[in-house]
Amino acid sequence: QVQVVESGGGSVQAGGSLRLSCAASGSAFSINAMGWYRQAPGKQRDMVAQITSGGDTNYGDSVKGRFSISRDNAKNTVYLQMNSLEPEDTAVYYCNAYGRIGYGPTWNYWGQGTQVTVSS
Repeated sequence: QVQVVESGGGSVQAGGSLRLSCAASGSAFSINAMGWYRQAPGKQRDMVAQITSGGDTNYGDSVKGRFSISRDNAKNTVYLQMNSLEPEDTAVYYCNAYGRIGYGPTWNYWGQGTQVTVSS
């Protein structure tokens, strides 16, 4: 069984910072990539940042230069350092782990999300 658990969300003033963490666990679970996505009410879910097990990263245009993703492969954990936060960053942030159990099908595993609220 695979579990994806986020932590670190909260409320912050504009210009502040938050650090999100996400741990994916499961016996024989091999991860190809992990990432962060966010969704505000009434809006689509957008990619924020992605990182492969090899360390390659990808960022959404709106967060480039402000957010940084990193990972600890030994712990199957990914982090999202969010700086210079803006009210537009307010959303539920979801962690995604893309991988498979043993030689099963590759699948997207999602956390339940953590709320980030940025006030002006």
